[in-house]
Amino acid sequence: MTAYETVRLARSQGRINGSRLLQAIIDDFHELHGDRLTGDDPAIIGGLGYLDGQAVTVLVQERGRTLEENERVRFGMPMPEGYRKAIRLMRQAEKFGRPVITLVDTPGAYPGIEAENRGQAAAIAECLATMLSLRVPTLSLVIGEGGSGGALALAVADRLYMMEHSVFSVISPEACASILFKDPSRAPEAAEALHLQAADLHDMGICDGVFGEAGQDITQLAASIRQTFSDSLKRLRKVSDRDLPENRYRRYRKVGMSHVFSG
Repeated sequence: MTAYETVRLARSQGRINGSRLLQAIIDDFHELHGDRLTGDDPAIIGGLGYLDGQAVTVLVQERGRTLEENERVRFGMPMPEGYRKAIRLMRQAEKFGRPVITLVDTPGAYPGIEAENRGQAAAIAECLATMLSLRVPTLSLVIGEGGSGGALALAVADRLYMMEHSVFSVISPEACASILFKDPSRAPEAAEALHLQAADLHDMGICDGVFGEAGQDITQLAASIRQTFSDSLKRLRKVSDRDLPENRYRRYRKVGMSHVFSG
């Protein structure tokens, strides 16, 4: 499968979405709403639940499956209040010692003027800083499209996993082709250059593991994710709360510097 074919598959309506995967891997989920400032954003679902008996805070970027759902959540593009809700719940998780799990699936943060007026850039920056500084274990899984800072805001975790046919990139292939080649029709070429497939990111050390999708139904996939997440949290629980942010900083500093010098 080419890189651009993977992009199209990651965007397809037939893929599992965040809310369905949430139901499959988290028990007794209780959703919490609002950022205590502007309102509630349905593009980010947040709340409390259990993973194999352990209390966790879960944040999910929701794309929807029908046209009506897509429009309600702006095709998975969060508003500032969505990121502020995530910040509120992450800080609450830290206060009560709960690990944080995020399911990432967005083409990017909502770019409309109302989002800019309500502080979109500041909300994303604060979300990034909050997640990086948490003194509790964090896990992220890219389940579809991980696009730009809108995805990165919920993906700077202790462990980052990806679905086999998901993608994770600083920019969409179409936007990249428009900027670099002045021709959006060269998106397939840009997709190859971006190395945005799960296997590429695993080879580069950005992604910690890839969940295969071929021949697996939702039950099998959920069981695999639950087991991996449970094992990862057991290992991360052994790290002191003071060392978690420092380890996270070194992890992403290493990734960033390696690609600066390799570029």
